[in-house]
Amino acid sequence: MGMTTPAQPALQRSARAAHGVLGDVGAGSAFDLLRPVVGDSWRRSLGFLAPGRIEPPVALASGDLAAYLRDHPLSAVLPVITRLLVEPARDTGLLVAVGDADGRLLWVEGDDDAVRRAEAMAFVPGADWSERAVGTSAPGTALATGRGVQVSGAEHFSEIAHRFSCTAAPIHGPDGRLLGVVDITGGPEAVAVHSLSLVSAAVAAAEAELRFAAFRGDVPRPAPASRSRTTPAKAPTLSALGRDDVELACGTGTLTLTGRHAEIATLLAWHQSSKHHSRHPGGGLSAEALAVALLGEDARTVTLRAEIARLRHVLRDAGFGLELASRPYRLEPAPGCDARSVLDLVGQGRYRQALALYHGLLLPRSDAPGIRAIRGEVSGALREAMLADAGPEVLTDYLELPEAAEDVDALVTALRILPPRSPRRAVVLSRLDRLDAQHRR
Repeated sequence: MGMTTPAQPALQRSARAAHGVLGDVGAGSAFDLLRPVVGDSWRRSLGFLAPGRIEPPVALASGDLAAYLRDHPLSAVLPVITRLLVEPARDTGLLVAVGDADGRLLWVEGDDDAVRRAEAMAFVPGADWSERAVGTSAPGTALATGRGVQVSGAEHFSEIAHRFSCTAAPIHGPDGRLLGVVDITGGPEAVAVHSLSLVSAAVAAAEAELRFAAFRGDVPRPAPASRSRTTPAKAPTLSALGRDDVELACGTGTLTLTGRHAEIATLLAWHQSSKHHSRHPGGGLSAEALAVALLGEDARTVTLRAEIARLRHVLRDAGFGLELASRPYRLEPAPGCDARSVLDLVGQGRYRQALALYHGLLLPRSDAPGIRAIRGEVSGALREAMLADAGPEVLTDYLELPEAAEDVDALVTALRILPPRSPRRAVVLSRLDRLDAQHRR
């Protein structure tokens, strides 16, 4: 008799039946319908979450993620993982992911179609796939149990992952400390009988590479255990989406800027975070360019300099170590910019992450020419991506934004791509009817 996989039809029928009784008073019977490793994980998951469609939270923004991965011990083994898992999986529809000890995905690789399918369930870098965040999944359950795990289809606690199967194994450092998890995700082939052996072999090779690298002394030290449940130290970040002021987070605290100061900080952060738009190697804007962006073509730099002087004092008085330097004008250290992060995520096809970070129009009350231009670029790029490429769940989430409330094209697109039995169709139809009635008045 051959070996079976979790994707076996009988096991999937049992898992679907378990979901059917999970919300009942006698929900304990659900666990008896599952494989033991899955049933135990569901019990743990119920301690954190209610059953249903649970979407993994984005725990690390793109700016924080890049720095965190660079300094993480697992960055040293990505070439090994690429050689042993990613390259053999080209054009198979499989994804390979590496997560940290808290279940946060640090790195996801695969062909474009596979990446796009996984994006619909937020299986993206920065997302939290621990059992605490999303319930049973191979990455989270492998971390919870300390051993290799396969989870297929309806065995996932969250309905959002029922179209996927995954195999994962934990990875440890030379000192035995848990560093994270290695995972392959895709269709039923991701839980084939050989998949767990394949992932385990790749983990063993990666752990051997870590031991050798530790002997050479060139592996980053793991973060202290006391930080295992905290976000890594952050570079300064500027948040200006969906608000009339600006929040600067500077490591030890936050600073709120309003009016012209908010506009200046946003313009500088936007251009400093661009790889293409700034004429200056270190980023920033000349006095003339900043004056035009802030005040228009007839602006006088003397007016700008007065605002710059006041903002410089505000930053210094805050005591966060953030300076406004000159020639060109720039913030040091350069902050990340939420508007730029959204645009970057859209460009990478990571629409769910982009939408999670997009809280609304950039400084919506600002009339500064440069702010208006950025506002239109970010909002327009997101809308275009939603209408052209987003899946039904992401598009209907986009429609909840105030700026999309009366977007007939977006509503019609949602109606076209939503499944026939989706309860969201009724909401979309109602909004279209209301807009049509308003138009007829």
